[in-house]
Amino acid sequence: MTRTYRQGPVGALMDEYERATEELSRILDRISDEEYERIRDTKTKDENCRSIQTILTHVVSAGYGYAGMLRDAWEAERSDPKREAFARAEAPARIRKMLDYTSATLEGKWSLTEEEMALVQMRSRW
Repeated sequence: MTRTYRQGPVGALMDEYERATEELSRILDRISDEEYERIRDTKTKDENCRSIQTILTHVVSAGYGYAGMLRDAWEAERSDPKREAFARAEAPARIRKMLDYTSATLEGKWSLTEEEMALVQMRSRW
């Protein structure tokens, strides 16, 4: 299968982001719902790190958050879906939707240089 890659450094990063999440989705296909939901770290105080499910809930939410901060910096419309845990079977679609949002955020900016990206000012709550 021939794959078309995006141009520029930002495009290359987005391509790698998608490649890594495709690999993650293949891993999720090989585990059970029980493995996905099982509490693996009973001692952590970080609710985002207890299970594969809580980690992925955090990852998807954070993906929207980072793309949203870029949209804020570029004065573009922002959409933040409600953060909610999702089933293993839903994970690939949830990840894909977040990636599509990120890709749309970066559309037309694939060839920004490192210097141009360094000029982007983002506000975070931390």
